[in-house]
Amino acid sequence: MTGPSALPPFRSTGPVVPGSSARSADVSPDRAELHTELRKAAEGFEAIMVRKMLATARAASFAEKTPLTGGGMQQFQTMRDEHFADIAASSGAFGFARSIEAQLAQYLPAKGDE
Repeated sequence: MTGPSALPPFRSTGPVVPGSSARSADVSPDRAELHTELRKAAEGFEAIMVRKMLATARAASFAEKTPLTGGGMQQFQTMRDEHFADIAASSGAFGFARSIEAQLAQYLPAKGDE
């Protein structure tokens, strides 16, 4: 494929070191804005993954149905899990967002490409 929508060939950047950042020291404001959007998207994806893990873990319950395990309690657990997933994603506790951001940052336009 050619043209402006063609992606550059994939280049592996190696393993992501915890605590490292995919940002370079001399980024333009447009690139910084794109990087911020990429970080938000990566954190959102990490939150989705954490929510799915929590939902799967909750589905493996062997508890009997009681009046306290009804719809209200399930709704509360869902809201709590969603809140926890958002906090975990924004804090980088699992590191999924950091890895996704590092891999996709290489496709952002370079400083002179804008």
